[in-house]
Amino acid sequence: MLLRHTPTEIQERKALMINPAKTCQPIGAMYAALGIQGCLPHSHGSQGCCAYHRSTLTRHYKEPISAATSSFTEGASVFGGQANLLQSIDNIFTVYEPEVIAVHTTCLSETIGDDLPQIFHKAQKDKKIPEGKTVIGAPTPSYVGSHVTGFANMVKAMAALAEPGTTKNGKINIIPGWVEPADMEELKRLAALMAIEINMFPDTSGVLDGPLTGKYAMFPKAGATIKQIKASGGGIGTIALGEWCSAEAARLIDTKCKVPCSVLDMPFGLKATDRFIDVLRTVAGTSVPDEIAIERGKLVDLISDMHQYFYGKKVALVGDPDQIIAMTEFLVSIDMLPVHIVTGTPGKKFEARIKEITAEMNAEVNVKAAGDMFLLHQWIKNEPVDLIIGNTYCKYIARDEDLPFVRWGFPILDRQGHQHFPTVGYRGGLRILEKILGVLLDRKDRDDPEEIFELVL
Repeated sequence: MLLRHTPTEIQERKALMINPAKTCQPIGAMYAALGIQGCLPHSHGSQGCCAYHRSTLTRHYKEPISAATSSFTEGASVFGGQANLLQSIDNIFTVYEPEVIAVHTTCLSETIGDDLPQIFHKAQKDKKIPEGKTVIGAPTPSYVGSHVTGFANMVKAMAALAEPGTTKNGKINIIPGWVEPADMEELKRLAALMAIEINMFPDTSGVLDGPLTGKYAMFPKAGATIKQIKASGGGIGTIALGEWCSAEAARLIDTKCKVPCSVLDMPFGLKATDRFIDVLRTVAGTSVPDEIAIERGKLVDLISDMHQYFYGKKVALVGDPDQIIAMTEFLVSIDMLPVHIVTGTPGKKFEARIKEITAEMNAEVNVKAAGDMFLLHQWIKNEPVDLIIGNTYCKYIARDEDLPFVRWGFPILDRQGHQHFPTVGYRGGLRILEKILGVLLDRKDRDDPEEIFELVL
């Protein structure tokens, strides 16, 4: 494998990234837009950009991703894409009849300097946007940030639709961050068990994990409606899951509509889920039912029963900042040692938070924001680990270093099921631990000599 040529000697690199631990902003914006009911994402740039964004999401979710493009040619690349976008809006509403068009920019349109609000205003003035239809947009140049940034920018564009309510509607807004459709379904299930009415956006459950019914529907009857998003301004509170993915949208609703917000870690693992349930309970003024307490107890029981297999195992982690922060806390809480941690998304706050979580851990921790998987591989070569947790691209490092590997995060291109099985909440914690235990005990079975090869572990 080519990665076997990765050197152990680490050199400072400022202008070169090798094997990035991220992808580009429009992919995140497109995923967020798919969480709006009746929405057609639109890539304001070239056909090639749109094809890449669609194919990446299709490979991860194993579902066909619909999206439109402004189809820039040489002329639009020089003189701007306003005419292309105006024609696109007209064509899309005429041919596909979506409820919403969610436009995200690309490197090309951002470099030219296309002004989305001005173009939308002209489209409205020229009556290219039918009555009752909506167009939103977000700036998502790929030369800054990552797919996480693009997701956050599109969610903020959704939050800008919130309308102040004269009376509170009694609902709690939940902005779930970039998680799988099954995770969004699990968050809704937990709220329902507590008899709490929520308003979640974006919501890709039922969109990217829907059933095969034999009947084609371009726009599934799933996702957050524009009416629900606008009604978020009348909520009794907003819970934003993840500082990078969701916080700005929640703070915008707070500023615009005076809906108080709480920014929490994503509820991966025991402690983060405890905090999520407690804030839900507090904001809604309700109590936690026995069903949820039992689910928590099952997770604690598994941790207790299998602790000897977790204890002291060194882990390398790569992924998005919101997910990695919560996963690091979970691993530390069960006495695993996350010693190499990389995210491709920029942000020094990430490094500070990881250092805080691992402060009392009896091991040195390497952590890097805006890092790459080449650096992660070098760290592993210098200090081997017992397990890698990350996206599909980690499989090359795992193969080269002969390491157990748990696929988690985005993208997962070579396995199925991740969009159907949640990893948030207490049930999700069980799923994560089952996956970790599976690969660790498979390795134990493979490596044990015959005299200690046991039927029951």
